Amino acid sequence: MDTGADDAKRRDEADPLASVRDRFSIPEGELYMDGNSLGVHSSDAERALSNAVEEWKELGIRGWTDADPDWFHYGERLGDRLAPLVGADEAEVVVGNSTTVNIHALFSTFYDGGEVVVNELDFPTDHYAIRAQMRRLGLDPDDHLVVVESRDGRTIEEEDVIDALSPETSILFMPSVLYRSGQLLDLKRLTDAAHARGALAGFDLAHSVGAVPHRLSEWGVDFAVWCSYKYLNAGPGAVAGLYVNERHFGTEPGLAGWWGHDKETQFEMETTFTPAADAGAWQIGTVPVFSAAPLSGSLEPFEEVGIDPVREKSLSLTDFLIEIVDELPEYRVGTPRDPERRGGHVAVEHEEAYRIGEALKERGVVVDFRPPNVVRVCPAPLYVGFHDVWRVGEHLREIVETREYESFDRRGGGVT
Repeated sequence: MDTGADDAKRRDEADPLASVRDRFSIPEGELYMDGNSLGVHSSDAERALSNAVEEWKELGIRGWTDADPDWFHYGERLGDRLAPLVGADEAEVVVGNSTTVNIHALFSTFYDGGEVVVNELDFPTDHYAIRAQMRRLGLDPDDHLVVVESRDGRTIEEEDVIDALSPETSILFMPSVLYRSGQLLDLKRLTDAAHARGALAGFDLAHSVGAVPHRLSEWGVDFAVWCSYKYLNAGPGAVAGLYVNERHFGTEPGLAGWWGHDKETQFEMETTFTPAADAGAWQIGTVPVFSAAPLSGSLEPFEEVGIDPVREKSLSLTDFLIEIVDELPEYRVGTPRDPERRGGHVAVEHEEAYRIGEALKERGVVVDFRPPNVVRVCPAPLYVGFHDVWRVGEHLREIVETREYESFDRRGGGVT
C-alpha cells in the first residue's frame, strides 16, 4: 500500500463520504482523532438541539404532545432510527438513561444469581455495575464474577471466553470492541456459545455503534447497551441506548420507573407499574430532551449514507494508519490486523505513550492515552480523511525522531 501524501490526497478525492465532512466542526487547526471517546459537533446535531429549544420556548409544556417529534415518544422514536445501526427490530431498541444505568437496569432484570463471565480488559464501569448487582443479591462478586484473562495484555481470545462458560454461567457480558486495543469480538459466536450452555448473552456496544454494523436480532443477542457520544456524535452527556430481544418482552424490569410505563395508561397515575410491551419498558426517568435532541440530528448522516459504507471507509482508514505505523520502527500496533477483528480505532504502542500523546496534543493532534502504553488514534470516517491520517503519521515520526516527548512531564492524574 502506498502511504505517501499524494496517495492519501487521491483517496480523499475518490471518497464517496467526503461531502459529509463539511457538516462537522473540527476545532480550528486540529487533527481530531478522538472520535472513539467523544465525537465532534455537527450542524445536524446543533440544528436538532436548537429546534428543541425553540419548541420549548414556543410550546412550553405542549411540547410533550405537539413538538416534532413529540417529546413524549422521543425515546421510542430515536430507538426506531437506531435499530438499523444495530440490526434490530424497532420495538427492540429504545433511547434513555446512561450506559451504566442501562447496565444496572438490564442486570437487575436478567441476573438472579450464578456466574457472570466478563474479561479483564473490559471498560471498568461494566464491572462496577455487575459487582454492585451481585452485592444487591447478597452475593460475593469474587465468587461469582468469572474474569477471562488476556494472553497478551491487548486482546481476548474467544476460545478462552467459551472455555470459561459453564453450567453455572447465568450471563455472558462482553464489549463488542475492547476500548484499549480496538479488538472486535465475534458477537454471534459468543452468543451461540452462551446459549448452548443455557446462559444469556449481553454486550456493551459503546465502541462499535456508529462504526461497525451489527445484526443483534439475527444473532439472537439477549440485550445490549451503548452510548451515543462517540461515533454517533451526539455530544457530551448524550442520552444512551439499549436493546432487548423481543423474546424477553413481558419480563418485569428490575428498575421500574414511570417512563417505562405503558404509554397508553401512563398518565392514569396508577401506583402499580404496568411496563411497556417492548424495549421501552427499560426506560426509567423522563427522557432528557436536550440530551436526546442532538442524537436526532447526528443520526441523519448515517441514515443518508448507511452504516456499511461507513464501516468500509473506517477499515480503509485504519488499514492506512496501520501501514504508516508499521513504517515507524519505534512504534508497535496493538490492534488486530484482521479487519474482521478490528473496530474503529488503532492502538499505537510505545513505552513513552503518555508523553507522546501530550506532544501530539501540543501539535494539535487530538488523541488520548490509555495505560500502560497506548495512544489511541481514531480516524472517525464521517469527518476524517486519508490525508489527515498521513499527517498524523508524520507527527508521530517527528516526535520520536527529535525526542520531543522528553520535554513533557510524565503522567500525573486527571483526564487522559
